[in-house]
Amino acid sequence: MKNPGNTNPHEERPSFQTYLKRGDFRKQSQPREESRRQPASRNAAKPTANTRSKNAAARNTEETPRRNPAVYSQRKQQQYKQRMEDPSKPIRLNKYLANAGICSRREADDYILAGVVSVNGVIVDNLGAKVMPTDRVLFHDQPVHREQKVYILLNKPKNTVTTTDDPQERHTVMDIVRNACSERVYPVGRLDRNTTGVLLLTNDGDLAVKLTHPKFGKKKIYAATLDKALTEEAEQTLRQGVVIDGEKIVPDALEFPKDDRLHIGLEIHSGQNRVVRRMFEQVGYHVQQLDRVSFAGLTKKNVPRGKFRFLTPKEVAMLQMGAFE
Repeated sequence: MKNPGNTNPHEERPSFQTYLKRGDFRKQSQPREESRRQPASRNAAKPTANTRSKNAAARNTEETPRRNPAVYSQRKQQQYKQRMEDPSKPIRLNKYLANAGICSRREADDYILAGVVSVNGVIVDNLGAKVMPTDRVLFHDQPVHREQKVYILLNKPKNTVTTTDDPQERHTVMDIVRNACSERVYPVGRLDRNTTGVLLLTNDGDLAVKLTHPKFGKKKIYAATLDKALTEEAEQTLRQGVVIDGEKIVPDALEFPKDDRLHIGLEIHSGQNRVVRRMFEQVGYHVQQLDRVSFAGLTKKNVPRGKFRFLTPKEVAMLQMGAFE
């Protein structure tokens, strides 16, 4: 497989093969590069001062990977500017509450019907009610303040449930990002318990809809490990498409990044639940390991398993503009 070269997603959009080569089928442990170096010969000539200066200059001119500055610690949290709103344009009350981080839109409807929300001193129980950005909104007699938008990219580990609240008290993605910010964030889409990889969490409801609604068709790339080698017949069946819940799912790309047919790279746009596992089940295979390599152009590069980082302002802008597939 060719060297992907430039791995900056903002300068050049990576290819499908590039995503798969970014360590998605790496072994759990690899020897460090230094341990593979051969010891220098005793008879080797010692470098002169001139040689050392030339080597240093060469190293300075080489392109070395730079660590993404928007990572890991709470000290480095990115602050995002609110998008400019027209103060003369009303918005739905449930959206206003959701954007403030009070609850989801569906939960907001229940609160509105319960009569615990008031606007400018008047209780509102109409689900279609709209408010102005300058209105005074109270929830349980407490003022509602608009939240700062937060965008977190998590490299989800196994045995972790993608939910905000689990009745069975299992480990959830919210446990990992609990202390990341004071705002209330939600997972965008869902990865099943044993699927790892890219997961976005945010309190930006509008962006979440754009990234998950089927009509926007955001690209997802998965690295799957099967229980047995995929036959050519099964491969052709998958390429032609399989029907799941009345929808024909045709992968945009299907590749074998290794020299075997156990490891599969799959690019799809469908947002159905457990879609990759169900696709392989249709042709008689069990997915033993599944990792989401890319979601809407975002990758887990430089984010260790079980860790997270905040998106850069440029990444947020590209998502909002729909620049990512």
